Amino acid sequence: MLAEQVAKAFAAMHPYREELESYARLPEKGRAYEDILRELAAIAGREDARWETGQVSGSYYHAGKPHFAFLNEVFGRFSHVNILQRDMCPSGTKFEAEIVSMTAKMLHGEDAVGAITSGGSESIILPMLAYREQARAERGIARPEIIVPSTAHPAFEKGAWYFGIKLVKVPVGADLLADVDAMRASINENTVAVVGSAGNYPHGLIDPLERLSELALQHGVGMHVDGCYGGFLLPWIERLGYEIPVFDFRLPGVTSMSCDTHKWGYGPKGASVVLYRSRALRRYQYFSVTDWPGGLYASPTLAGSRSAGISAATWAAMVALGEEGYLETARQIMNVADAIREGASAIPEIKIAGKPTFCIAFLSDVVDIYHVNDYLAAKGWRMNGLQSPPGFHFCITRPQAEAGIAERFLADLRDGVAYAKTPPPHPARSGAIYGGGPGGIDPAVINGYMLDRLDEMYAL
Repeated sequence: MLAEQVAKAFAAMHPYREELESYARLPEKGRAYEDILRELAAIAGREDARWETGQVSGSYYHAGKPHFAFLNEVFGRFSHVNILQRDMCPSGTKFEAEIVSMTAKMLHGEDAVGAITSGGSESIILPMLAYREQARAERGIARPEIIVPSTAHPAFEKGAWYFGIKLVKVPVGADLLADVDAMRASINENTVAVVGSAGNYPHGLIDPLERLSELALQHGVGMHVDGCYGGFLLPWIERLGYEIPVFDFRLPGVTSMSCDTHKWGYGPKGASVVLYRSRALRRYQYFSVTDWPGGLYASPTLAGSRSAGISAATWAAMVALGEEGYLETARQIMNVADAIREGASAIPEIKIAGKPTFCIAFLSDVVDIYHVNDYLAAKGWRMNGLQSPPGFHFCITRPQAEAGIAERFLADLRDGVAYAKTPPPHPARSGAIYGGGPGGIDPAVINGYMLDRLDEMYAL
């Protein structure tokens, strides 16, 4: 039964197998541009129709179709440019230096430096490399360890796997926030950094970063704040008057941050910013080769060649919106988030995790929360499933700013609770897979089975 459900979930990733021609090898003759564009327009329209309802949690950090039409035009002017070759495209230096500077100043890093990466995962992984190399060079540490709360993004584990770092995962407290005392107890002579989130992906909560900052300073280790999720939204929420704990370079122990421009920065996907308090720390993420027959080679991030179109469009998004635009979009998002949080709090069977802002996690001690999610999925909602504890969250983005979305969600949430009180005899179909929504995948077996099935994403 379970294997059948999982197979069905993965099969749903291939809806075009039967509907469109597939290409296992290059066609003998190329197709006309117009024919290809017609086919792609149909695919895009079909897929856009899903998120345009406003019923999809997160995923689409959209500032409106006119905004993205503008970004696409900007991208098109630089899509063919290789930003690695700065002598040929000095515009890349302008775009990326200014993106880094604008992001750093937004996060109170007046003297902070950074780089543009391919996304949040790379903006997390690169500081891990930097801390490893710094510890080797300056402290002689051969077996580095980084301490993270269990809610930290899986990219930290990915980076640890890539770079041979021991990742010490510490369970969070009953409040679902980083347990600073437990993290303190985990520090030893091999510790090179501690980590906190602003906010974390599962529950959208901000860890006790002030205490973590004090901990890092006390022990002389680095501190990374993962602001991939909230880094480009929390500053504006704070400006709107919400009570937001200090989460950025105002904390003296913070030595690096990650912040995604392709989320609430409203730039194109494939761009993020990694920031460092000092140039000396950033230098440790750089790579260079001086004895290659092809010449001197150096690159600041994991990628070599990159399209300048992404950086150009990211720069254009930030300059086009400005502080006024970011404040206004934050206001729209928080109006919806406030309404949903207030309405959900009035449902006795629903428990909201912590004190959220833009991302609201729903838990329950009364009903099976996955049955609630099943009901919502049947009504067209696509929430993000959580585990440990079971739940789901609704990450509010611009598509939810349309009139009536909050009211419709709350009505369906109430009905979903009623449904979960007398559930069907079969287990809930909703699971907890990042980026997958309700898929009938049991978290208890997801690890091994999913690794076996990932190959299918690259199969015809």
